[in-house]
Amino acid sequence: MFLLATVALCCSAVAGTLTLLEPVLRPQPERLVAERSLTDVPRTSDLTPVRVVGAPFEPNVNPRQR
Repeated sequence: MFLLATVALCCSAVAGTLTLLEPVLRPQPERLVAERSLTDVPRTSDLTPVRVVGAPFEPNVNPRQR
């Protein structure tokens, strides 16, 4: 019982310390999503066309039918 209490206390101390230091240790994001400009978004003309091979996917809504 003494060992369990000691481990729980140590883990709580470590978790509490990391919680208090989280704002300091957390890396800041490079850019926020709201700061993006329209030039960052790819245009439809810049995207390469993709060829789909095979039948289109249709979900099986009737489980008895295969």
